[in-house]
Amino acid sequence: MKHKIIPNLWFAGNAQEAVNFYVAAFPDSQVKDQSYYPNSLDEGLADFQLDLAGKVLTVEFELGKLPFIAINAGPEFKFNPSISFMVTFDPSQDSQAIGHIDDLWQKLIEGGEVLMPLDKYPFSPRYGWVKDRFGLTWQLILSDLAGASRPPIIPSLLFAGAKTNLAEAAIKYYASVFPDGKVGNLAHYPEATGPAQAGSLMFGEFTLAGQLFAAMDSGVNQDFAFNEAVSFSISCKDQVEIDYFWDLLADDPQFNQCGWCKDKFGLSWQIVPENMDELMQKPDAFAHMMEMKKLVIADF
Repeated sequence: MKHKIIPNLWFAGNAQEAVNFYVAAFPDSQVKDQSYYPNSLDEGLADFQLDLAGKVLTVEFELGKLPFIAINAGPEFKFNPSISFMVTFDPSQDSQAIGHIDDLWQKLIEGGEVLMPLDKYPFSPRYGWVKDRFGLTWQLILSDLAGASRPPIIPSLLFAGAKTNLAEAAIKYYASVFPDGKVGNLAHYPEATGPAQAGSLMFGEFTLAGQLFAAMDSGVNQDFAFNEAVSFSISCKDQVEIDYFWDLLADDPQFNQCGWCKDKFGLSWQIVPENMDELMQKPDAFAHMMEMKKLVIADF
């Protein structure tokens, strides 16, 4: 399956180290490609990027068949639990599922932090939420899907703070933005739980461009929110499609830069042409991109 939406992870100069760690920890994983910063200001490098001249810019890799892009940059943005990745282990498909979930947990917890202990919960006989050594958070869950089709890794959005109680509205909005978007199963809080109002979303699923996502409202007061540490790139076939997604998702002009934007819920997106690699081979392409807000293919 070719993915239209790809999670992008922002690292403070250690993207290669992080990717090597993840590929070693997760089965069915591999590094796919790398790109590099220009070597000098003359080649389009910005002043604030001088320390990164000639170094790795991005690393493309796969974990459990889900593509990721690691961005090698500065310390501007840090991961938090507002966006995590749910890793599903299915004992109906894997007789060693419990051993595999325990093995991955031990790898991720080394140098990391437990957010919810790996234990039995009402919704799963084995579940845990962990922040790894790089600050990225993972939810590991044992779930008997009985042959149901589900990807092994699912991006999960936690609506907290000022965004609490907006998860269902966000799901329905995203499903309306993507032409084939679908709202999946929604489970609601039967009564108020912390900041989550009665009837807000305890857990929900939705599909965009054939890819499964999850979302929920936090039932506990939290002081974090979505930021650019995790963004989602949308691969667009032409300028018409770029314009379409930009018009619907770019809500706050102060965050529009180099194809990046924030939507009305605070989630970050990168709206990019599907032939971005080819465009970046053009003379002064990096410099041209740095001057853009919405990416305009003809301006490369």
